[in-house]
Amino acid sequence: MNSLTIVAIAIVVLVAGYALYGRWLAKTWGIDPNAKTPAYTHEDGEDYIPTPKAVVFSHQFSSIAGAGPVTGPIIAAMFGWLPVLLWLLIGGIFFGAVQDFTSLYASVKNEGKSMGVLIEKYIGKTGRKLFLLFSWLFTLLVIAAFTDMVAGTFNGFTVTGAKSSPNAAAASISMLFILGAVVFGLFTKYFKPNQKVEFVAGIVLLLVMLAVGIAFPLYFSKNAWIGVVMVYLFLASVMPMWLMMQPRDYLSTFLLVGMIIGAVLGVFVAHPAMNLPAFNGFNVGGKSLFPTLFITIACGAVSGFHSLVSSGTSSKTVSNEKDMLCVGYGSMMVESLLGVIALVVVGAAAVGGKMPEGTPFQIFSGNVAGFLTLLGIPKHVATCFMTMCVSALALTSLDSVARIGRMSFQELFMGESADGSDLTGVRKLFTNKYFATVITLFFGFLLCLGGYNNIWPLFGAANQLLASLVLIALSVFLLTTGRKGWMLYAPMCIMLVVTFTALVQSVIGIFTKIFVTGGFVFMIDGLQLIVALLLMALGLMVAISCFKKLFQKSHEGSSNSSTHATV
Repeated sequence: MNSLTIVAIAIVVLVAGYALYGRWLAKTWGIDPNAKTPAYTHEDGEDYIPTPKAVVFSHQFSSIAGAGPVTGPIIAAMFGWLPVLLWLLIGGIFFGAVQDFTSLYASVKNEGKSMGVLIEKYIGKTGRKLFLLFSWLFTLLVIAAFTDMVAGTFNGFTVTGAKSSPNAAAASISMLFILGAVVFGLFTKYFKPNQKVEFVAGIVLLLVMLAVGIAFPLYFSKNAWIGVVMVYLFLASVMPMWLMMQPRDYLSTFLLVGMIIGAVLGVFVAHPAMNLPAFNGFNVGGKSLFPTLFITIACGAVSGFHSLVSSGTSSKTVSNEKDMLCVGYGSMMVESLLGVIALVVVGAAAVGGKMPEGTPFQIFSGNVAGFLTLLGIPKHVATCFMTMCVSALALTSLDSVARIGRMSFQELFMGESADGSDLTGVRKLFTNKYFATVITLFFGFLLCLGGYNNIWPLFGAANQLLASLVLIALSVFLLTTGRKGWMLYAPMCIMLVVTFTALVQSVIGIFTKIFVTGGFVFMIDGLQLIVALLLMALGLMVAISCFKKLFQKSHEGSSNSSTHATV
């Protein structure tokens, strides 16, 4: 099949999903455009900030569109393009976008509280503590996987020691992005330009940073970049949202949307054929379609991490409830489209039905750069631009997850008082945002030593397990507040089965290394084993706690219905 047809089908299906299913959900649960959102009622100039819809969308999309929508579909393409396409479209519309929108909706309706606090309100304190610990452990996996990925992309030297200009230029542009974001944040904060001026200023700044970054590349090693990324994550975690993260996400969205538009235009111009088979079988290379496909493709179909963004940062900046559908559901539709484009790219690059050599990032950036050259863009500029884009995918998720990890760690040790006045001793230290950030980044760094390839399978399983736990908790919220929640039941049950199967397989694989094949390394396999077992235990306890409350509420609802019917 021609790739153009696949992209066209995906666009039509995703737009229809947003216009029909997404709007139906919003209408069913209720949107009040006149209600004051938490951004106004709790405005503090740091986390709670009333923000235009376009900027909130930019933050949400930039944060959730990490490496997943590029990496997952390309790896999963070994099963054929049809299973990947179906999971991206079905999962995106009925699993991922539903979770993202409902998480944002529930948080905005509850004063912008995080998912952990929502679980305490609707399920109980024990469920909250377990969920927060699970979330914190999960953020460590994200920090480890994406930091290794970004540092590898920024590495200014090849394996032979030769200089890599595109990587070094992408690194230079990224550093300029951080500085430029602070300048842009100060500009919008104190000069308060209208959205048109803000848009033009952002485009001009973006072009200047791209030109300067390409002209003055930074040649640092991978290990050096790991250190630089950790310093950046510390700053992003503790600085006010308006000063760094929001303006950086706003500027990054120009890059990401430009990359998607460029790739789509390239497909229209090149008309590449899909050189991969539609289906390669249920078992490929020793890996079974179930659960591998559903774990490998997380972002783009359904990702638990998205719920932490929706309820952790975006909900605190939404200025009108009617913006939630675009921010929560819409951003997921765009991410699903990015996953489809990644599938098309690997299909165009395949030769004789076999996937091309190289990492998913290399395959994606190299071939989209080739598409861009068809539009008249010089090859070196296109390559630098695409390398920058794929690194931005991971880096914009990293800063969000560092902040969310810090907040989860703090919430673990919070007392009954909202202002922390009842905290003493160790708990006061652990709730300090600087200390919580250092602890989070330290353990993330330790896991990073295992490398991206070793972390990704565990990250995928944990990510999908988080999604299933969030869907259970959101079902309780909907039921408790008198809203229909049956549309969440199938996704949460399916993802529970998928993720526990994958986690058990991961643990068996590590034990096989210990007792059968050898090659067990504690700093790599040992840490992963500990985290996997903790995630399984915590996930099981959270699931049981949530299901108990869900069944209890369902029973109460049935009793009340019977009583009303009798009366």
